Amino acid sequence: MIARRGAAIAVLAFVTACVPKPKPPVAPPPAVQPSPTPTPPANAVSAGLRPGPASLPITDEQAARALTAFRISCPSLLRRPDPSGIAADWQPACDRARTETDARQFFTSAFEAAEVGEGTAMVTGYYEPEIAASREPMPGYVPIYRLPDDLVEQQLPVCPPQLDPLAPPPDPATCPLQKQRGRSVDGQFMPYFDRAEIDDGALAGRGLEIAWAADPVALFFLEIQGSGRLRFPDGSVMRIGYAGQNGWPYTGIGALMKQRGLLGPGETSMQGIIAWLHAHPEEGKAIMQENRSYIFFRELTGPGPLGALGVPVTPRGTVAADPNFTPLGAPVFLDVDNAEADGLWVAQDTGGAIKGPNRFDTFWGPGEDAARIAGGMLARGHAWLLLPLGTLDRLAQGGAGGGSPVKR
Repeated sequence: MIARRGAAIAVLAFVTACVPKPKPPVAPPPAVQPSPTPTPPANAVSAGLRPGPASLPITDEQAARALTAFRISCPSLLRRPDPSGIAADWQPACDRARTETDARQFFTSAFEAAEVGEGTAMVTGYYEPEIAASREPMPGYVPIYRLPDDLVEQQLPVCPPQLDPLAPPPDPATCPLQKQRGRSVDGQFMPYFDRAEIDDGALAGRGLEIAWAADPVALFFLEIQGSGRLRFPDGSVMRIGYAGQNGWPYTGIGALMKQRGLLGPGETSMQGIIAWLHAHPEEGKAIMQENRSYIFFRELTGPGPLGALGVPVTPRGTVAADPNFTPLGAPVFLDVDNAEADGLWVAQDTGGAIKGPNRFDTFWGPGEDAARIAGGMLARGHAWLLLPLGTLDRLAQGGAGGGSPVKR
C-alpha cells in the first residue's frame, strides 16, 4: 500500500443515472412490492489537502489499460445526465485522450485526485465465467432466460416508514416517485416473479430460453457476474450478457451461510461456497432461492462483455462503482491490502450491491486465474477519484453543481 498524503481530502457525491447488475447483499423486499431504490445523495463538496496524481504509483501498464478504457468510455461519460454539473469538465480530457501517446503522463497531468467521503474503500472482484450448456433441453439442465416482455417499469410513490403509529398515514400523492420493476395483473402493478417462482416454472412454455445450463449452481454464479460464456457439447461458444433483472434486491448467500455456521474457516470464498452448494444440493437450492433477485440475459455478438456504460469492460482495468458517487467513465486509483487490486482502474460498470462512496468491484476477465482472483477478492484500503483539473475548485465555489463551500 502507498503512504497516505495529508488529511481527509474531499467529499464528493455525484448524482447520475444507475444501470444495476447484481452482486453482494441488500435486505429482502416486503411481500407486496420490491424495495425502493435509495434516494441519491445531494451534491456536496468539502476539501482539505489533495495529492497530485503524479504522487500516486501508477505504472505504465496500468495507465495503458486505463487509457484504452477511458477513451471508449468518453462518449457515454459526456452525455450521461449529471446534476453535479461536471459533465462538461470532461471534454478537454476526452479530447486529449484521442491522440495521447504517453498514457501515464496523461493521467498524471490532466487530472486531480480527490477522496470520495472518507476515502476508505472496500473492494471485491468479478470475472467472465464459462459454463457448460446445451442449445436443447436435457435432463437435469436448467433454462437460461431472455428478458420477458411482461416485465415492466413504472414510477410509483414510495412513502417513508411510518414511525409514529398514531400519526395518520402519508398521502401517496405526496410521496416521492421511484422506478420499480414488476408486472401488470388485471390492471394492478405487482412484483415480478422471484427466483423460487421462476425455478418452479413461472416462465416455462413461453419460448424465452436462450439455452440450458448443465449446472444450476454455475448459472447462479454467472448471474452474479452479469455475463459469461456458454460452451456447448460441440465445442461452440455463445457469449451472453446482462439484459435485465426482476426487480427484487440481491441477497448475498455467502453472508447467510456464514451467519448460519455452514462455512468453516477458509470456505467463505466463491470457490468454497460453490463446493458447499454442490455437496448439499437440496439445501443449496433453498439457500440460492433466498436471493430473490433473478437476472435475464441476451446473446452478445460483438465485443464484450458490456458494462453499464454499454461499452466493453476491460480485464484488470474496469471497476464497477456506485454512480451516485463515482461518475461512470472516471478513473479511480485503489490502494488496498491486496496488491493485485492496487493501481489505476476506470469505472465502467455498476452493481446491485455496489453501493456507497467507496465500494468497488474489480473486473478480471475470463479464465481460471481470473476466477481465482475474483473469487477470493475482498480487500480494504483507500480510493482516489481522478477528476479533470479545476473541477473541485469550481464545485467548491458553487459551480454548476451547487456544491457546498470548500473548507480551507
